[in-house]
Amino acid sequence: MDVYILQLLVIGLLLLAVTLSSGWIPYLPLSYALIYLVFGIILSPYGVGLIQLRPDAQLLERFTEFVVIVSLFSCGLKMNRRLKIRAWRSTIRLIGILMPLSIFAIAAISHWFLAMNWGSAILLGAILAPTDPVLASEVQITHPDDQDELRFGLTSEGGLNDALAFPFVYFGLYWLKEPNWQTWIRDWILTDIVWAIALGLIAGIVVAKAVVWVEQRFRRITAIDDMLSNFIVLSIIFITYALAEIFNGYGFLAVFIAGIVTQQSYRDPDRSSAQLEFAEMIERLMEIGTILLLGSLLRLEPFARFLPQALVIAGFLLFIIRPLGAWVSTVGMQIDPIKRYLFGWFGIRGVGSLYYLYYALGEGLKDYEGERIAWITFITIIISIVTHGISSTPLMRWYEKQNSKKGVSRQAKVSEM
Repeated sequence: MDVYILQLLVIGLLLLAVTLSSGWIPYLPLSYALIYLVFGIILSPYGVGLIQLRPDAQLLERFTEFVVIVSLFSCGLKMNRRLKIRAWRSTIRLIGILMPLSIFAIAAISHWFLAMNWGSAILLGAILAPTDPVLASEVQITHPDDQDELRFGLTSEGGLNDALAFPFVYFGLYWLKEPNWQTWIRDWILTDIVWAIALGLIAGIVVAKAVVWVEQRFRRITAIDDMLSNFIVLSIIFITYALAEIFNGYGFLAVFIAGIVTQQSYRDPDRSSAQLEFAEMIERLMEIGTILLLGSLLRLEPFARFLPQALVIAGFLLFIIRPLGAWVSTVGMQIDPIKRYLFGWFGIRGVGSLYYLYYALGEGLKDYEGERIAWITFITIIISIVTHGISSTPLMRWYEKQNSKKGVSRQAKVSEM
């Protein structure tokens, strides 16, 4: 029998099973990503051998790139606060303090414990520092009126740090090519920080406003098919990303900003909800493909060979760097200790890190150092999927109960006054 037909059958059964059990999964200590990872391993050559793909780095880069830009736009659509510094204070702390701290902490540990050169160490830090907007749906904003600081901070962090890790990826790649950093540091600051970030912001704002304006004008002239109208989401994503990249801006940043601007440009909340639902549907389908592929790509020999090094990095990152960094980053903020602890724990790694890895491989990362960074990244993501997949549901249920108790307590105090 044709293996392709069997693959379709298995994937169809997986989709059916996940859909029918979607009412139970939120109550179990499992995440969808963990389920997909297990199925990917089962379908790999070490399981039943139905997935034998060995795609090259460029194909994987483009696939993960598409998943990330859709997810970033979805994150932008979830942002329900105006662009004011006070409203985004947790995001500013997580991006401005925690992300650079994580990058250089991972780099230092990679250099001192694993004997990596500084270029490779910083590149690994930039690959692993971003939290994932795709796999973290359990801890993100769930509805437009959700004003919870933890959910908002984690959602906005996942949307921004996938974009703003790019300068550090470039920094590591430049260092690998030319260790004498004085020769390129000025161009890096002007081009990869100032210019690229500014262009990303401008592209995100201008394209989103322009497309929404054009759509609204056309609706006054003629009817637009309701089903096809959701393709406006993809048009904004593709146009924004393409224009930002053409002019050497950060397309990831542009797409996230475009999501925010799009959400705030529509006066009809039903329109924004329909767009978010459409984006999340694409995101979920791509998530299945990405994690299934990750599970099927695992190989026992390199996994075992690089496991000790990966355990050092993943252990420090997930259990020391992220928790301590989140605590330091939120010093002075008026949020309770529970939120600060959970900010530290929910540093989920996933598709964004895979994209940066494949991008680096496409830009010349190779040989032993490329293989080492690749497998440390794979194993760290797997550890994150397993640990966060098991813990996210019970922790968030406990967190919601604590919030409910506080709400009841506050109402009781008000009634007594």
